[in-house]
Amino acid sequence: MIFSGFFEYLAIAYNTVYYQFAPNVPFSAGISHTSLPQQAVFPGPWDEYIKAPFDKSHIRPQKVWHVEGPVSIPEAILDWRESNSSATLGPGGLVTLEFAENIAGRVCFDITLISAGKHYLALAYSESPNFAGRLSDASDVRARDLPLYLPIKHTGKNCVRPEFVRGAFKYLTIYVPEHQPKADDIWSENQSSNPQDALDVNPDGRQKHLGLHDGTSRHHRRRISISSLYVNCTAFPSNPNPRAYTGYFSSSSTLLNRIWYSGAYTLQLSTIDPAEGSSLITYNRQVNHNHSPQGSWYSNFTIANGTAVTTDGAKRDRMAWPGDMAIAVPGIAMSTYDMAAVRNGLDTLFIRQYANGGLPYAGPPMGYHGEFSDTYHLHTLLGVWNYVLFTNDLPWLRSHWGAYLHAFEHSLAKVDRTGLFHVSSTADWLRPGMTGHNLEATSLMYHVLGLTMRLADEIVKDPYAREQFARWKAVGERMEWGIDILWCEEKGLYGDNVGRRGCGGHQECMPQDGNSWAILSGIIANSTRRLEVSANLRKRWTKYGAPATEFPNVISPFASSFELLAHCAAGNHDAAVELAELMWGYMLDGEGFTNSTCTEGYRIDGDIQYPAYASTARNSHAHGWSTGPTMVLLTEILGIKLETPLGRTCSIKPHLTKWLKNARGGFATGMGRFEVVLRRMKVKGVGRIEVLDLEMPAGTKGVVEFGGTWYIEGRTAHFIRPLDGGMEAQMVAKNWMEGELMEDDEWQKPEKLDWPVGVVDWKALEENYVT
Repeated sequence: MIFSGFFEYLAIAYNTVYYQFAPNVPFSAGISHTSLPQQAVFPGPWDEYIKAPFDKSHIRPQKVWHVEGPVSIPEAILDWRESNSSATLGPGGLVTLEFAENIAGRVCFDITLISAGKHYLALAYSESPNFAGRLSDASDVRARDLPLYLPIKHTGKNCVRPEFVRGAFKYLTIYVPEHQPKADDIWSENQSSNPQDALDVNPDGRQKHLGLHDGTSRHHRRRISISSLYVNCTAFPSNPNPRAYTGYFSSSSTLLNRIWYSGAYTLQLSTIDPAEGSSLITYNRQVNHNHSPQGSWYSNFTIANGTAVTTDGAKRDRMAWPGDMAIAVPGIAMSTYDMAAVRNGLDTLFIRQYANGGLPYAGPPMGYHGEFSDTYHLHTLLGVWNYVLFTNDLPWLRSHWGAYLHAFEHSLAKVDRTGLFHVSSTADWLRPGMTGHNLEATSLMYHVLGLTMRLADEIVKDPYAREQFARWKAVGERMEWGIDILWCEEKGLYGDNVGRRGCGGHQECMPQDGNSWAILSGIIANSTRRLEVSANLRKRWTKYGAPATEFPNVISPFASSFELLAHCAAGNHDAAVELAELMWGYMLDGEGFTNSTCTEGYRIDGDIQYPAYASTARNSHAHGWSTGPTMVLLTEILGIKLETPLGRTCSIKPHLTKWLKNARGGFATGMGRFEVVLRRMKVKGVGRIEVLDLEMPAGTKGVVEFGGTWYIEGRTAHFIRPLDGGMEAQMVAKNWMEGELMEDDEWQKPEKLDWPVGVVDWKALEENYVT
């Protein structure tokens, strides 16, 4: 064949001007999760999308967002390098500052002048611009947090105390109270970290302060001058260089690039010092018996051992929630490799395992009073798999293996003769209807069953567990036919559970989470049905994303992260990229969001209220469970999957989709770097092709599926796949003839559909508030 022969000719002489891997920095031998690299493993132009600061100890505001009352030269706070300028605030004077990104940490001020008397600066924080003002947004079960009153006792540096680290904010409002606050209002009294005595004069007379009324009233004489402020970020404590990423993603879609890095940054903000945990003061009280008043807040509850731990969210709840780990752990592994923080999160859950094998719903302050969720229990076991897969920490696994099996058997016993998992706890991701024989729990159990057998057989090599395989397999087979009980032929989807929320029930519900898990778990054996479920999930999309029908009025990036995986597992990769741009793109560009991090959830009409909470201000705008694309773009679109720990065996199954002209990315483990470069090209006089270039570490073995199947060992390799027919895909040599391979300049990104705006069911909204 002429076409095939032409490619054989090209395989001899391809010039690398068209292709180049990321610069080969010295990580070819692998990286360690106990000693993270201090520079990026894949440096390149994509670093422009990294949202983490260059200097996490001094993050400065970007602009003055709002000013009220007696304030002079507010912009001086931004011009901190200019020593002759200060902003001066009098009673009632207010300045709201906006940072470039959602950030976290401890605020410090450089004070150049304070008038005589006792002075306070009030501080209020908000992730969303909607709540920037004299009150903070909410970090606990309430409408808003109180402002933090910082006593200004001296000129020079004044910082809030360590316990008043704010977990996430993009907007900082500072103001001088119009009247001296009452004692009851100053719940944070004496939190200034600098013990110097107060100085009531400007010692060096550097600047003249203008614009404030100097009447005879003491009220009007009170003023504070600020030359600068900065935030010392204490999040992501594992690495002093927050930009030392161990993975990357870059493509022809600027929006997808932003999405990948917003997820990585969200996971960084949600990784904290364990001593700065739990924003749930009311729940903490059951453990530490605090007397902090209603509306107060702090971050000083120890939630785990070690020096870093992954949590659910940066602002709240700042706890180890296992459901969040299902999405967060792979994302962490493929962006910063902060797996020690993951291990500490898992440890704090296993330490509090109950006598019956159950694992706590979440880490401290939960786990002391029997809090439990069937699904989150299973997510903890899934977290074990992901941790071991990316680290090969076998000593840790063996030390936890007995507890793991105890937990596994606790869940396995709940699969009854119906072949379905019968849940005993209504707790899940705050969605209603978690009861009875449930679809999500059954599918998740099936997935964990398969992974447990792999852990027992291939990794731990436990002879006792192997003896249980026949029994375990029988349960798995029972689930494979049991799930058909929930199938609803008319809807082309599965019902939530047997009974009222099942097909034809009086509260019929075809859940997003359960149907997504049914696909990605592999419990649906029929590929046609998997694709049918995927297509029917897509039909329900709205202008702002995929609805979680099991939770009325909710768009959940958590459940939608599973939907992304489900579309890919069904072979519908186009839908996954489409949904990522639709939904996560809205979070980055929509009004009221941080436009830099991934939000816990929002309302079906696009409003930033998360319908689990009556207070819109409580929504977490940096939540680890919402970062699905950071995993999916590498594992499903670029197709890099570790099959055994560290990727000693792996698979490469890329899908560029109709939405992308090119994409590239990779991540590193203890074995080294895994990288894929995927491009649409044209061969002069022949037609369009896709080109795959990949790099695998020495000592690894992989299966490549790219129009054909190849088995390769650690190396760089190159493949072509025709898009216009006429030949089979081929593995080719590195050097092709210069000038014969060119960019596909005819490719155009398809037009996006205009989905309908979701309609809020206001009655259901009020009925389903959890807090």
